[in-house]
Amino acid sequence: MRQNPSFAMTDVTELRRVIAQNPWATAIAVGDEGLVASHYPVLLDPERDDLTVVGHVGRPDDQVLHLGERELLLIFQGPNGYISPGWYGDVRAVPTWNYTAVHLAGIPELLDPPANLRVLDDLVTHFERRLPQPRTMWQPPNTEEFVTALEAGTVGFRLTPTRVSAKRKLSQNKPDDIVESVIAELDGAGEYANPALAAEMRRAHETRVAHRR
Repeated sequence: MRQNPSFAMTDVTELRRVIAQNPWATAIAVGDEGLVASHYPVLLDPERDDLTVVGHVGRPDDQVLHLGERELLLIFQGPNGYISPGWYGDVRAVPTWNYTAVHLAGIPELLDPPANLRVLDDLVTHFERRLPQPRTMWQPPNTEEFVTALEAGTVGFRLTPTRVSAKRKLSQNKPDDIVESVIAELDGAGEYANPALAAEMRRAHETRVAHRR
């Protein structure tokens, strides 16, 4: 991902926030016949406070991705959306796309069955806990035999990235009045309304303004 100093994200706390809020990752590797990609939920490793993540792939994606043998690129994409030049006022401008993205790359460590089971259990708990009646992986009618077979059909991994690239392109290169105008449009009811992107822009803008004081 091409970097621009104005848009670079380097704060680990912010990177962890983006990953935690956007766990559906794109996994890319060089396969035997060229680039290959898969899509899976990936979580921050609960035992670490860095950018280490854990996840799993279904067999035979582990072979397609050469998991544990070749570099794996994980892409986490945050809120994104179209930005109209009409939102800038009467100035020369062209359309653009605002977005937040985090790229983690490295050779993942493959997990043994007990560790993979913990990851699968953590994934279920992570997403089910928002529901009024959350299910657990071990809850009946699931049986131990069923869960064991489920684990056997997956390959768990832990990735501590050796390369990190993150970008937050949220109109930071525009004057404050234009940023506020764009946020208002995204928060409105128009064709390209995008409250999640508006909130991400507001967060970045308020932080930037606070640093100038």
